[in-house]
Amino acid sequence: MKQLAENQLVQFVRTNIYYILAAIAAAPIWLAIDSFANAVGTNNDEAVAAAATGCLIICIFLGRHFGQLWALKYKTISNEVLITLSVITFGSIVFVFIHAEYLNEDYGPLNLLLYWVPFLLSGLALGMLIKLGRSVTQNQLKEARAAAEHSKSELHLLQSQLSPHFLFNTLNNLYGLSLTQHERIPPLLLKLSDLLRYSVYEANEVFVPLKDELVYIHNYIEFEKIRIGDRLVLTTSFEEITNSEIKIAPMLLIVFIENAFKHSKNTADEKIFISIELKTWENLILFSIRNSHDKGEKEISAVEKHSGFGLGSVNKRLELLYPDEHELVIKNDPNVYQVVLRLKVK
Repeated sequence: MKQLAENQLVQFVRTNIYYILAAIAAAPIWLAIDSFANAVGTNNDEAVAAAATGCLIICIFLGRHFGQLWALKYKTISNEVLITLSVITFGSIVFVFIHAEYLNEDYGPLNLLLYWVPFLLSGLALGMLIKLGRSVTQNQLKEARAAAEHSKSELHLLQSQLSPHFLFNTLNNLYGLSLTQHERIPPLLLKLSDLLRYSVYEANEVFVPLKDELVYIHNYIEFEKIRIGDRLVLTTSFEEITNSEIKIAPMLLIVFIENAFKHSKNTADEKIFISIELKTWENLILFSIRNSHDKGEKEISAVEKHSGFGLGSVNKRLELLYPDEHELVIKNDPNVYQVVLRLKVK
Protein backbone atom coordinates (compact mmCIF):
# COMPACT_ATOMS: atom_id res chain seq x y z
CA MET A 1 0.00 0.00 0.00
CA LYS A 2 2.86 2.35 0.89
CA GLN A 3 4.64 1.51 -2.36
CA LEU A 4 1.46 2.25 -4.33
CA ALA A 5 1.12 5.64 -2.63
CA GLU A 6 4.76 6.47 -3.44
CA ASN A 7 4.27 5.47 -7.08
CA GLN A 8 1.18 7.65 -7.33
CA LEU A 9 3.09 10.58 -5.83
CA VAL A 10 5.93 10.13 -8.32
CA GLN A 11 3.47 9.96 -11.21
CA PHE A 12 1.72 13.11 -9.96
CA VAL A 13 5.01 15.00 -9.75
CA ARG A 14 6.03 13.89 -13.25
CA THR A 15 2.68 14.93 -14.71
CA ASN A 16 2.53 18.30 -12.98
CA ILE A 17 6.24 19.13 -12.75
CA TYR A 18 5.97 22.40 -14.68
CA TYR A 19 3.06 23.63 -12.59
CA ILE A 20 4.94 22.77 -9.41
CA LEU A 21 8.04 24.60 -10.65
CA ALA A 22 5.92 27.61 -11.63
CA ALA A 23 4.37 27.71 -8.15
CA ILE A 24 7.81 27.53 -6.54
CA ALA A 25 9.21 30.25 -8.82
CA ALA A 26 6.21 32.55 -8.29
CA ALA A 27 7.33 33.71 -4.84
CA PRO A 28 10.83 35.01 -5.78
CA ILE A 29 9.44 36.50 -9.02
CA TRP A 30 6.76 38.36 -7.03
CA LEU A 31 9.34 39.66 -4.57
CA ALA A 32 11.60 40.90 -7.39
CA ILE A 33 8.74 42.65 -9.23
CA ASP A 34 7.37 44.13 -5.99
CA SER A 35 10.79 45.59 -5.20
CA PHE A 36 11.01 47.05 -8.71
CA ALA A 37 7.49 48.52 -8.44
CA ASN A 38 8.42 50.14 -5.13
CA ALA A 39 11.58 51.57 -6.67
CA VAL A 40 9.71 53.26 -9.52
CA GLY A 41 6.94 54.48 -7.19
CA THR A 42 4.04 52.41 -8.52
CA ASN A 43 0.73 52.66 -6.69
CA ASN A 44 -0.71 49.38 -5.33
CA ASP A 45 2.67 47.77 -5.92
CA GLU A 46 1.66 44.44 -4.37
CA ALA A 47 -1.33 44.03 -6.68
CA VAL A 48 0.78 45.09 -9.66
CA ALA A 49 3.48 42.60 -8.66
CA ALA A 50 0.91 39.80 -8.38
CA ALA A 51 -0.57 40.65 -11.79
CA ALA A 52 2.88 40.91 -13.39
CA THR A 53 3.96 37.59 -11.85
CA GLY A 54 0.89 35.82 -13.23
CA CYS A 55 1.33 37.38 -16.68
CA LEU A 56 5.02 36.47 -16.78
CA ILE A 57 4.36 32.82 -15.88
CA ILE A 58 1.55 32.62 -18.46
CA CYS A 59 3.88 34.10 -21.10
CA ILE A 60 6.57 31.58 -20.24
CA PHE A 61 4.07 28.73 -20.71
CA LEU A 62 2.92 30.27 -24.00
CA GLY A 63 6.54 30.59 -25.07
CA ARG A 64 7.09 26.91 -24.30
CA HIS A 65 4.07 26.07 -26.45
CA PHE A 66 5.38 28.18 -29.36
CA GLY A 67 8.80 26.57 -28.87
CA GLN A 68 7.24 23.12 -29.11
CA LEU A 69 5.49 24.09 -32.36
CA TRP A 70 8.80 25.41 -33.68
CA ALA A 71 10.62 22.20 -32.73
CA LEU A 72 7.98 20.08 -34.48
CA LYS A 73 8.22 22.15 -37.66
CA TYR A 74 12.01 22.46 -37.76
CA LYS A 75 13.73 19.25 -36.74
CA THR A 76 17.10 20.98 -36.48
CA ILE A 77 17.37 23.98 -34.18
CA SER A 78 20.34 26.19 -34.97
CA ASN A 79 22.48 27.98 -32.43
CA GLU A 80 21.49 31.26 -34.06
CA VAL A 81 17.88 30.75 -32.95
CA LEU A 82 18.92 30.10 -29.35
CA ILE A 83 21.26 33.10 -29.36
CA THR A 84 18.51 35.34 -30.78
CA LEU A 85 16.05 34.26 -28.09
CA SER A 86 18.68 34.85 -25.42
CA VAL A 87 19.35 38.36 -26.74
CA ILE A 88 15.61 39.15 -26.87
CA THR A 89 15.10 37.93 -23.30
CA PHE A 90 18.07 39.81 -21.88
CA GLY A 91 17.49 42.90 -24.01
CA SER A 92 13.81 43.17 -23.00
CA ILE A 93 14.64 43.00 -19.29
CA VAL A 94 17.42 45.58 -19.69
CA PHE A 95 15.04 47.87 -21.59
CA VAL A 96 12.54 47.76 -18.69
CA PHE A 97 15.23 48.97 -16.28
CA ILE A 98 16.50 51.63 -18.68
CA HIS A 99 12.97 52.89 -19.22
CA ALA A 100 12.45 53.11 -15.46
CA GLU A 101 15.65 55.13 -15.15
CA TYR A 102 14.69 57.64 -17.84
CA LEU A 103 10.94 57.68 -17.22
CA ASN A 104 9.08 60.62 -18.76
CA GLU A 105 5.79 61.09 -16.92
CA ASP A 106 4.40 63.24 -19.72
CA TYR A 107 3.96 60.13 -21.90
CA GLY A 108 1.20 58.75 -19.65
CA PRO A 109 -0.24 55.46 -21.02
CA LEU A 110 2.78 55.07 -23.30
CA ASN A 111 4.90 54.45 -20.21
CA LEU A 112 2.75 51.45 -19.30
CA LEU A 113 3.08 50.12 -22.83
CA LEU A 114 6.85 50.51 -22.73
CA TYR A 115 6.89 48.57 -19.45
CA TRP A 116 4.51 45.76 -20.31
CA VAL A 117 5.47 44.97 -23.93
CA PRO A 118 9.17 44.20 -23.27
CA PHE A 119 8.26 42.55 -19.96
CA LEU A 120 5.79 40.13 -21.59
CA LEU A 121 8.11 39.68 -24.59
CA SER A 122 10.90 38.57 -22.23
CA GLY A 123 8.54 35.91 -20.81
CA LEU A 124 7.62 34.60 -24.28
CA ALA A 125 11.25 34.52 -25.41
CA LEU A 126 12.36 32.86 -22.18
CA GLY A 127 9.68 30.17 -22.52
CA MET A 128 10.72 29.45 -26.12
CA LEU A 129 14.38 29.41 -25.10
CA ILE A 130 13.72 26.89 -22.32
CA LYS A 131 11.71 24.59 -24.61
CA LEU A 132 14.06 24.77 -27.59
CA GLY A 133 17.14 24.45 -25.41
CA ARG A 134 15.67 21.34 -23.80
CA SER A 135 14.77 19.97 -27.24
CA VAL A 136 18.35 20.48 -28.44
CA THR A 137 19.70 18.73 -25.34
CA GLN A 138 17.32 15.78 -25.81
CA ASN A 139 18.28 15.44 -29.48
CA GLN A 140 21.97 15.49 -28.61
CA LEU A 141 21.37 12.87 -25.93
CA LYS A 142 19.51 10.65 -28.40
CA GLU A 143 22.30 11.00 -30.95
CA ALA A 144 24.91 10.20 -28.31
CA ARG A 145 22.97 7.11 -27.23
CA ALA A 146 22.56 5.99 -30.84
CA ALA A 147 26.28 6.48 -31.48
CA ALA A 148 27.12 4.58 -28.29
CA GLU A 149 24.86 1.68 -29.28
CA HIS A 150 26.38 1.63 -32.76
CA SER A 151 29.90 1.62 -31.32
CA LYS A 152 28.93 -1.11 -28.86
CA SER A 153 27.56 -3.25 -31.71
CA GLU A 154 30.72 -2.68 -33.75
CA LEU A 155 32.88 -3.59 -30.77
CA HIS A 156 30.97 -6.82 -30.13
CA LEU A 157 31.29 -7.71 -33.81
CA LEU A 158 35.03 -7.10 -33.74
CA GLN A 159 35.48 -9.08 -30.54
CA SER A 160 33.49 -11.98 -31.94
CA GLN A 161 36.12 -12.28 -34.70
CA LEU A 162 39.00 -12.79 -32.27
CA SER A 163 38.65 -16.43 -31.25
CA PRO A 164 37.69 -17.78 -34.71
CA HIS A 165 40.62 -15.94 -36.25
CA PHE A 166 43.12 -17.36 -33.78
CA LEU A 167 41.63 -20.85 -33.93
CA PHE A 168 41.64 -20.85 -37.74
CA ASN A 169 45.34 -19.94 -37.91
CA THR A 170 46.31 -22.35 -35.14
CA LEU A 171 44.51 -25.34 -36.66
CA ASN A 172 46.18 -24.65 -40.01
CA ASN A 173 49.56 -24.66 -38.26
CA LEU A 174 48.79 -27.86 -36.37
CA TYR A 175 47.74 -29.57 -39.57
CA GLY A 176 51.03 -28.66 -41.23
CA LEU A 177 53.04 -29.90 -38.26
CA SER A 178 51.06 -33.15 -38.04
CA LEU A 179 52.35 -34.06 -41.50
CA THR A 180 56.03 -33.35 -40.87
CA GLN A 181 56.71 -33.12 -37.10
CA HIS A 182 53.90 -35.01 -35.40
CA GLU A 183 55.95 -35.40 -32.17
CA ARG A 184 55.37 -31.70 -31.45
CA ILE A 185 51.58 -32.01 -31.50
CA PRO A 186 50.91 -33.13 -27.84
CA PRO A 187 52.62 -30.14 -26.10
CA LEU A 188 51.09 -27.80 -28.65
CA LEU A 189 47.62 -29.13 -27.88
CA LEU A 190 48.16 -28.47 -24.16
CA LYS A 191 49.17 -24.86 -24.86
CA LEU A 192 46.28 -24.51 -27.28
CA SER A 193 43.89 -25.58 -24.54
CA ASP A 194 45.14 -22.79 -22.25
CA LEU A 195 44.94 -20.24 -25.04
CA LEU A 196 41.41 -21.17 -26.04
CA ARG A 197 40.22 -21.18 -22.42
CA TYR A 198 41.29 -17.56 -22.06
CA SER A 199 40.00 -16.41 -25.45
CA VAL A 200 36.59 -18.03 -24.90
CA TYR A 201 35.93 -17.28 -21.22
CA GLU A 202 37.96 -14.16 -20.41
CA ALA A 203 38.17 -12.12 -23.61
CA ASN A 204 34.45 -11.25 -23.71
CA GLU A 205 34.98 -8.38 -21.26
CA VAL A 206 35.60 -4.89 -22.64
CA PHE A 207 38.70 -4.53 -20.45
CA VAL A 208 40.67 -7.18 -18.58
CA PRO A 209 43.60 -7.00 -16.12
CA LEU A 210 46.87 -6.51 -17.97
CA LYS A 211 48.51 -9.23 -15.88
CA ASP A 212 45.97 -11.77 -17.19
CA GLU A 213 46.55 -10.62 -20.75
CA LEU A 214 50.29 -11.08 -20.25
CA VAL A 215 49.76 -14.67 -19.10
CA TYR A 216 47.88 -15.28 -22.35
CA ILE A 217 50.68 -13.64 -24.37
CA HIS A 218 53.33 -15.75 -22.61
CA ASN A 219 51.34 -18.91 -23.39
CA TYR A 220 51.06 -17.91 -27.03
CA ILE A 221 54.80 -17.22 -27.26
CA GLU A 222 55.55 -20.62 -25.71
CA PHE A 223 53.17 -22.16 -28.25
CA GLU A 224 55.08 -20.52 -31.12
CA LYS A 225 58.48 -21.47 -29.66
CA ILE A 226 57.44 -25.13 -29.64
CA ARG A 227 56.01 -24.84 -33.15
CA ILE A 228 58.94 -23.01 -34.77
CA GLY A 229 61.78 -24.61 -32.87
CA ASP A 230 65.45 -23.61 -33.17
CA ARG A 231 64.84 -21.28 -36.08
CA LEU A 232 63.38 -18.67 -33.70
CA VAL A 233 65.63 -16.03 -32.13
CA LEU A 234 63.37 -14.31 -29.62
CA THR A 235 64.09 -11.55 -27.11
CA THR A 236 61.42 -10.35 -24.70
CA SER A 237 61.28 -7.68 -22.02
CA PHE A 238 58.03 -7.75 -20.08
CA GLU A 239 57.55 -5.68 -16.96
CA GLU A 240 56.13 -7.77 -14.13
CA ILE A 241 52.55 -6.58 -13.56
CA THR A 242 50.88 -7.51 -10.28
CA ASN A 243 48.28 -4.75 -9.99
CA SER A 244 44.88 -6.04 -11.15
CA GLU A 245 43.63 -2.45 -11.49
CA ILE A 246 45.77 -1.91 -14.60
CA LYS A 247 43.51 -2.99 -17.45
CA ILE A 248 43.65 -3.29 -21.22
CA ALA A 249 41.35 -4.32 -24.05
CA PRO A 250 41.59 -8.13 -24.37
CA MET A 251 43.50 -9.73 -27.24
CA LEU A 252 44.61 -6.39 -28.59
CA LEU A 253 48.39 -6.85 -28.45
CA ILE A 254 48.20 -10.46 -29.57
CA VAL A 255 47.25 -9.37 -33.09
CA PHE A 256 50.62 -7.65 -33.52
CA ILE A 257 52.43 -10.63 -31.99
CA GLU A 258 50.62 -13.09 -34.27
CA ASN A 259 51.51 -10.98 -37.31
CA ALA A 260 55.15 -10.82 -36.23
CA PHE A 261 55.43 -14.61 -36.01
CA LYS A 262 53.47 -15.16 -39.21
CA HIS A 263 55.38 -12.75 -41.43
CA SER A 264 58.84 -13.38 -39.99
CA LYS A 265 58.27 -17.11 -40.57
CA ASN A 266 57.74 -16.43 -44.27
CA THR A 267 61.24 -14.97 -44.74
CA ALA A 268 63.92 -16.85 -46.66
CA ASP A 269 66.43 -16.27 -43.82
CA GLU A 270 67.69 -19.19 -41.77
CA LYS A 271 66.69 -17.49 -38.52
CA ILE A 272 63.54 -15.64 -37.41
CA PHE A 273 64.24 -12.53 -35.33
CA ILE A 274 61.53 -11.16 -33.03
CA SER A 275 61.87 -8.67 -30.18
CA ILE A 276 58.96 -7.80 -27.86
CA GLU A 277 58.87 -5.19 -25.07
CA LEU A 278 56.10 -4.11 -22.73
CA LYS A 279 56.17 -1.79 -19.73
CA THR A 280 54.04 0.77 -17.93
CA TRP A 281 54.98 4.38 -17.38
CA GLU A 282 52.81 6.70 -15.31
CA ASN A 283 49.30 6.10 -16.75
CA LEU A 284 50.49 4.57 -20.04
CA ILE A 285 51.06 1.06 -21.37
CA LEU A 286 54.05 1.03 -23.75
CA PHE A 287 54.29 -1.86 -26.20
CA SER A 288 56.84 -2.44 -28.93
CA ILE A 289 57.50 -5.38 -31.25
CA ARG A 290 60.08 -5.80 -34.04
CA ASN A 291 60.38 -8.71 -36.41
CA SER A 292 62.40 -9.64 -39.45
CA HIS A 293 60.50 -9.94 -42.70
CA ASP A 294 61.01 -10.16 -46.43
CA LYS A 295 60.36 -6.86 -48.18
CA GLY A 296 59.54 -8.85 -51.29
CA GLU A 297 56.56 -10.37 -49.48
CA LYS A 298 53.17 -8.81 -50.16
CA GLU A 299 52.29 -5.87 -47.98
CA ILE A 300 51.12 -7.07 -44.59
CA SER A 301 47.89 -5.15 -44.81
CA ALA A 302 47.10 -6.85 -48.09
CA VAL A 303 47.85 -10.31 -46.71
CA GLU A 304 45.78 -9.66 -43.62
CA LYS A 305 42.59 -8.98 -45.50
CA HIS A 306 42.21 -12.76 -45.82
CA SER A 307 42.95 -13.44 -42.14
CA GLY A 308 39.65 -12.10 -40.81
CA PHE A 309 41.19 -9.82 -38.21
CA GLY A 310 43.94 -7.50 -39.45
CA LEU A 311 45.38 -4.13 -38.57
CA GLY A 312 42.27 -2.37 -39.91
CA SER A 313 40.15 -4.08 -37.26
CA VAL A 314 42.72 -3.29 -34.58
CA ASN A 315 42.62 0.39 -35.54
CA LYS A 316 38.84 0.31 -35.31
CA ARG A 317 38.97 -1.20 -31.83
CA LEU A 318 41.50 1.42 -30.75
CA GLU A 319 39.23 4.20 -32.01
CA LEU A 320 36.24 2.75 -30.15
CA LEU A 321 37.96 1.86 -26.87
CA TYR A 322 40.76 4.44 -26.71
CA PRO A 323 39.50 7.61 -28.42
CA ASP A 324 42.31 10.21 -28.19
CA GLU A 325 44.02 7.87 -25.71
CA HIS A 326 46.36 5.91 -27.96
CA GLU A 327 49.20 6.33 -30.42
CA LEU A 328 50.07 3.65 -32.96
CA VAL A 329 53.27 3.93 -35.05
CA ILE A 330 54.14 1.32 -37.67
CA LYS A 331 57.52 1.29 -39.45
CA ASN A 332 58.04 -0.98 -42.44
CA ASP A 333 61.77 -0.96 -43.21
CA PRO A 334 63.35 -3.22 -45.86
CA ASN A 335 64.19 -6.03 -43.42
CA VAL A 336 62.46 -5.06 -40.16
CA TYR A 337 58.82 -4.46 -39.35
CA GLN A 338 58.17 -2.53 -36.13
CA VAL A 339 55.03 -1.61 -34.20
CA VAL A 340 55.03 0.88 -31.32
CA LEU A 341 51.80 1.31 -29.38
CA ARG A 342 51.03 3.64 -26.47
CA LEU A 343 47.78 3.18 -24.56
CA LYS A 344 46.23 4.98 -21.64
CA VAL A 345 45.74 2.65 -18.70
CA LYS A 346 42.06 1.80 -18.06
